[in-house]
Parts: sequence; structure tokens; C-alpha cells
Amino acid sequence: MIINIFCLMFVCMVAPGMSLAQKKQTAQPASKNTRPAIQKNLSDDQLLDLVQKQTFRYFWDFAHPVSGMARERSNTSFDYGHEVVTSGGTGFGVMGVIVATERKWINRDTAAKFLLKMVRFLSKADSYHGVFPHWLNGATGKTIAFSRKDDAADLVETSFLFQGLLCVRQYFNLENAVESELRRRIGWLWDEVEWNWFTRGGQDVLYWHWSPNNGWAMNFPVRGFNECLIMYVLAASGERYSVPASVYHRGWAQSNFFKNGKEFYGIKLPLGFDYGGPLFFSHYSFLGLDPRGLKDQYADYWEQNRNHTLINREYCVRNPKGFKGYGPDCWGLTASDTYNGYNAHSPDNDFGTISPTAALSAFPYTPEYSMQALKHFYNDLGDKIWSEYGFVDAFNETKDWYADSHLAIDQGPIIVMIENHRSGLLWKLFMEIPQIQQGLKKLGFESPKIK
Repeated sequence: MIINIFCLMFVCMVAPGMSLAQKKQTAQPASKNTRPAIQKNLSDDQLLDLVQKQTFRYFWDFAHPVSGMARERSNTSFDYGHEVVTSGGTGFGVMGVIVATERKWINRDTAAKFLLKMVRFLSKADSYHGVFPHWLNGATGKTIAFSRKDDAADLVETSFLFQGLLCVRQYFNLENAVESELRRRIGWLWDEVEWNWFTRGGQDVLYWHWSPNNGWAMNFPVRGFNECLIMYVLAASGERYSVPASVYHRGWAQSNFFKNGKEFYGIKLPLGFDYGGPLFFSHYSFLGLDPRGLKDQYADYWEQNRNHTLINREYCVRNPKGFKGYGPDCWGLTASDTYNGYNAHSPDNDFGTISPTAALSAFPYTPEYSMQALKHFYNDLGDKIWSEYGFVDAFNETKDWYADSHLAIDQGPIIVMIENHRSGLLWKLFMEIPQIQQGLKKLGFESPKIK
């Protein structure tokens, strides 16, 4: 679930041939009674294999049986039903399908058919100027309102979805009936996104929401720095309805929390909130967008993301509030479930809750420190936080609280960013896309991957 981060801050493995019908029978929430045994003496590679593969089960075993899309979460807390699927989490999930295919956990043809079924569903699902809502009913394709006025187009969630779908189109490149149709349908959906509509009449900024019932009532222009960079890159990359570079430079790059430049614990932070904010800022946009050598006039994005991670970890190591468990092998503050609901955890919004996705999705930036955390999570806390779908969403040792829940948007980056650390697979696919290269050039980015 993407909770509006600004509101929070300012107000507060399966057999290859398994069918969808078979998956429906197994699609039950994880519980303490179904947690697998902890395996001892695993090598680093074996542990990474296990974590990626087990986490992938969330998007395969627990996929919605009709649409194949990712369910919002593994439980029904906050009155969410099991029909609720999430656009952004599905984008992360399809990137996980690519990983599973490449590592031969699932058969390529099975994966392609699964994804084609999903894309056919999306072709008939509700959209608004080509943009999908945050939530859909996974059986009918009808919009499920995220809130009373957030009841239609969500440009950020749609951007996370297309980051994944464009990688799918790039990866499944064989000339056969299934993969050819899969590519065509993704291309049709991509071409129908009216990015320029979300400038609200030609303003130099993108707006997050629009609704036929409520218009622009949500009134949320998206300015950086946060998790939404990918939205501006995609909006500049569209061929039919793209936006000009001025939208990026005068919209995204203009806010009182865009540039930083200060040091925290002796570590320079180029952009964003003091201490960097929740770690998902350095994950969601960079599942596909390769930060290695990626620069523009505002920042070096490898430096930005690595230093953001190091600041977050150093805060946990110093542990100024004295929370139980924090230290060099137990760190990572980001948005997740917590003992009293859901919150966007960060060094300046810390209540003792560690989210495994924070350190694990940072593997490309801090591989030694992330492995240190992974070994602790699995070997020392596994009996409390390891489950049939990978690690649970969060835990708070001070409160003796350990989640039973999993969220699509937290599980997906674990699979993808560990893979980017190991092979760079998703980064390679996304950065090879010609439209993305043109969009990055338009916005003034430099990268060794741009030809």
C-alpha cells in the first residue's frame, strides 16, 4: 500500500506448471502455523536464493486467481478484502516474475501465459486517461476507492506498474504467439497513458490524482525528492502524450525539500528531507532505473541512494532512543505495518519498528551491511519473522511485536533489488528501452547506459 508519504510526515516455491486454479486453492494468508523451518549453515548465495524464491511466492502462490495481479496485502486488516489488488505492487511483482523466469524457478512459457492473462485483464479494467487507480477489484477490474476522493486515476501507482510492464516487454522477446501478443498489449497500454493530462491544463508539474467524480480535488502536485522520480522519467518517455522537460525542472525539482546538501553523521545527503526520509525513496524508482553513474544537474543518484542508506543505518546503529534490537545487524527504517497501524518510519519518525524490506532492498547500495542484516533476520529472528512468503512486513522488539502481514510493495523490492545486486538484470532491461533512453536525455540525465 502506498500511503501518501507527505501526509504521514506532516501529520504524524511453486511447481512450474501450477495453474491459476491450483493457486487459488493455496492462496491463503501466511500465519505462524505455516512458517517453514530455518535452514542452517547456508552460504551467502544459498541464502539470497532462498529469500528471493520464498518472497516470490507472494506474487505467484498468492496472486489473485482471476487477474493474476498482486494482492494489496496478505491479511484483511483495515477492512481490505481479498479482492483488492494493487497497481504499483503488481508492477513490482511482474519484475519478480522476470527474476523467477531467469533463475528457472518457473517455466518461461508458463510465466509468459500468466503475464498475458494479467495484461488482458488490465486491457479491460478501469482506467482514466489511460491511468489506473491505486486499487482494483481483482475479479472484475472495477475501481476500489483508496479514499473518498481518491477514487480513480493514480499516476504514481501507474508509474510503478509500467516500470514493471516495460521490463516485461523487454524481456519476453521471443517471436511466438504468446510473447508477441504480450508485447503488443503492453505497448497499447503504454501508448494510452495521457501523461500530459496530469499537468492539469499545462502546468509545469505533474499531479498525482484525477477523478471523473472529484476532478482535481485531491490537489496534489508531485514535487521531489521522494519515491516518485520514476513518474517523471516515464512521463518524459511517452511517445504520444509525453511532457516537456520544464515539467521536471520547474515542478519536480522545485520544492523546499528537494535539495539538501547537508551532512548527517558525516555523510553528505544531496537531495531530500533531512536524514533522507524512509528508505523506500531509494528503492521504488530504482527497481528499473539504474543509479550507477546516473547523474543530472541536481545529483549523482548512486551517491544519493547509497548515502541515504548509510545515514539510515548509522542512525539505527547509534540508536539515540534506545530501542531494543537496533544495531549493526538490525537496521532499516521505511514505510510498513507497525504495532499500532501503518507508518512511514525514518530517523525523524522512529518508534522502534524495523522493516526487513528496508535493508534487504538496499543490497545494491550496501551489500556487506545488508547481508549482515539478512543473516540476523534469518538466523536469529527467523522463528519469529520468516514465513511462507519470505520475511513478514516488520517487527518491533521493544513492543515484542512481530507482524503476520506481508505487503506487495514491500515484498517486491526485496526480490528485484537483490537481483539487481546479483546480476543487474532489471536495471539492464529497463535502461535498454529506447523510449526510456530518449526520456532521460530529454530531462538532462547522464548515464553510461544511455547510448
